[in-house]
Amino acid sequence: MSPPNACEREEMYFIVVKFQTKPEWTDRWLGLVDDFTRATRAEPGNLWFEWSRSVENPHEFVLVEAFTDDGAAPHVQSEHFQKAMKDLPQALASTPKIVSRQVEGEGWGEMGEMQVEPTPGG
Repeated sequence: MSPPNACEREEMYFIVVKFQTKPEWTDRWLGLVDDFTRATRAEPGNLWFEWSRSVENPHEFVLVEAFTDDGAAPHVQSEHFQKAMKDLPQALASTPKIVSRQVEGEGWGEMGEMQVEPTPGG
């Protein structure tokens, strides 16, 4: 199989969103977004949908998500997305901040600046 040429390269939508929760919602945030997270991960065009928590701000949650080129539009049109847009603001201290880009690729690649050799048994 020959490598794809530039016109045939896969693209994906890579999105990072920062959510600032109200203090009284911080410990309940992951529970609030659980149904939304599960439904999004089950979408055919979803590549990943991963939550992290800031080590510097306990009220900040970071969502890293990616969709196939044709998976982003159905996501924002989905019933669970629309429901989340209505349900989540009650728990937020401010409007979420987002970076959303269409990029070449179809998943994570290895970091070129660092290589780690696997350890035996690890």
